[in-house]
Amino acid sequence: MNSQTKTSDASIRLFLLAGLAGGLAEVAWVGFYGLISSTSVVEVARQITASVIPAATALPFAPAFGIFIHFLLSALLGVAFWTIAGGLIAWRPRADRIMVAAVVFLTAVWAVNFFVVLPVLNPDFVALIPLPIAFLSKALFGVVMGWVLQRGSLRTTRNTQRAGNWRPSVIDAGSRSG
Repeated sequence: MNSQTKTSDASIRLFLLAGLAGGLAEVAWVGFYGLISSTSVVEVARQITASVIPAATALPFAPAFGIFIHFLLSALLGVAFWTIAGGLIAWRPRADRIMVAAVVFLTAVWAVNFFVVLPVLNPDFVALIPLPIAFLSKALFGVVMGWVLQRGSLRTTRNTQRAGNWRPSVIDAGSRSG
């Protein structure tokens, strides 16, 4: 495996991890909202399943499957962000650009989800959580995803600068094997 392939694999892993971390932050936010409101987090998870596989909504495992779907989509959002913004970030790895790009990306995802996709797929889900709360959940997702990418990017930049082979195209989780 050449160094370009290692860098690419490590980059994808970092963006997958960032997507999962953002998804976890979103689950925590919705869980907190569920504690202080009358919104059932079990119903939120069930409605995620309903959005993807409507026939499975009534099954006992629907809420757990909704959480699985959420994390799968979170990881895919990390990869989508890598595909769209990875080149820009790798070219000029500045912490502020990573964070802003992540939040803008997730804000766009929220807008498309809540104003285009979900009203067609599952209008009940749109009505389940107030739009400002849903917006904050995606913004928090973006902040946490951006933070993970900043940490991974800055650590890699420091490691490669110390080794004397800094390359502006490097954004990865710091491959330890070389």
